[in-house]
Amino acid sequence: MTDTHLPDTDDSVLVIGAGLAGLFLALELAPRRVIVLSPTPLGSGAASAWAQGGIAAALAADDDPELHAADTVAAGAGLVDPVVARLIAEDGPGRVRDLLALGVPFDRSEDGSLRLSLEAAHSRPRVARVAGDLAGKAIMDALAAAVRSAAHVRVVEGLRALALLRDDTGAAAGALCRDRDGRLVSLAAAETVLATGGVGGLWRVTTNPASALGHGLAMAAQLGALIGDPEFVQFHPTAIDVGRDPAPLATEALRGEGAALVDATGAPFMARYHPRGDLAPRDVVARAIARQIAAGAGAFLDCRAAVGAAFPEHFPTVFAACQQAGLDPRTAPIPVAPAAHYHMGGVVTDLWARTTVPGLSAIGECASTGAHGANRLASNSLLESVVFAKRCAERLREDPGRAPAAGRAGAPPDLPAEARAALRALMQRHCGVERDAQDRAAARDGVHALVARHGLASDLVAAAFVVEGAARRLESRGGHWAPDHPNAEDPPRRTFLTLRQLELPS
Repeated sequence: MTDTHLPDTDDSVLVIGAGLAGLFLALELAPRRVIVLSPTPLGSGAASAWAQGGIAAALAADDDPELHAADTVAAGAGLVDPVVARLIAEDGPGRVRDLLALGVPFDRSEDGSLRLSLEAAHSRPRVARVAGDLAGKAIMDALAAAVRSAAHVRVVEGLRALALLRDDTGAAAGALCRDRDGRLVSLAAAETVLATGGVGGLWRVTTNPASALGHGLAMAAQLGALIGDPEFVQFHPTAIDVGRDPAPLATEALRGEGAALVDATGAPFMARYHPRGDLAPRDVVARAIARQIAAGAGAFLDCRAAVGAAFPEHFPTVFAACQQAGLDPRTAPIPVAPAAHYHMGGVVTDLWARTTVPGLSAIGECASTGAHGANRLASNSLLESVVFAKRCAERLREDPGRAPAAGRAGAPPDLPAEARAALRALMQRHCGVERDAQDRAAARDGVHALVARHGLASDLVAAAFVVEGAARRLESRGGHWAPDHPNAEDPPRRTFLTLRQLELPS
């Protein structure tokens, strides 16, 4: 059920975030009581609803989880945990069936089987979609409807978590929040789960909601949580380049259907960059497009032959975005550019979503589970969210947890609008698709200067982890490309950082 009244303190699980991971967790926790904090009206404001491609799972007769896991490991450029890759691949078909049971209308073929699409770096068509590019919205609509009718779930809208409460033992004990009227409210909880999304809003050009500023990562770090691989940010190669903020997305499924990347003259260019051409891994495609744009050659997605007149029916979200910008993808190529899209790093968890802080779990994009490595395989994000949400729920259903304990927290400073704009411009210029030594130093120095001026605002803490990880990684791997260190180190290594190691100005 949904309400705007504050819940009483009890032994409920407190879920911070109402995207796919948070809502799926809430449903799976039944009959244990759950409180879900949704800063916006339920079903809106989450990046999950914007996911166009769909959810990857080995569902076809010629596919199997072993192939899916191998593709996940290969795309992750040496940093995917193979145990986690196998886990999400094996659980994938079951989680798709869970979503079907909730009423998600995945596309079907004439024989009634799920219609599966091919996306970059997959060796088989295995992405279940809805109406071409409406998977995220359809999944969120189904979950929101189920949550509204679930007696064990209370959704509190308009309440924004600012910091995690810490009890006398150092464990998480709930959250300090701000309500719509600006009042501070403390919510105690026996168990707290972060499902707060990613960091894409820290960049000036992003496909993410404006609220995707890494606040969950920052809140966990303030309690001492270990943060993993923060430098690995995936830039979606084909954001529609029409000057909108956030940038609308041209789903990768278009290239899976045969759309081609071309320059301003109409000549295809991806074959020069990778043997798989337009279906190369995302980091490769993003760098290729960035270099085409920097060289003045331009980059466009030509869908005329592959989709053509069927565009409004097969890809309605992309078609609508093009129409709003005065473009018609049926008759002209779509201008594209890379945009900050997905954070492979986050709050480190184990296989059951536990963080390094007692009483605190993390799921979804804010978590670092080892599933994505240095470069997420397309459409594995929704998969990882539901797999780990279910595992987290199984653990918390069996574990009554601790009784809610008194906790304390101070509210972090708010970052003024002009400072946030400066941060986004800094990250765009110096921590983008390619980051040389000068960029890495400028990004780190710039974020530290903003911290010195504005304090440990959550936006700045999240950005500080990204730029510190980038500064320490003197190699090129996946989403982190350093032109001055073009080779990958051997053996591969992950990045693990705590807030104290950032040495931020006090």
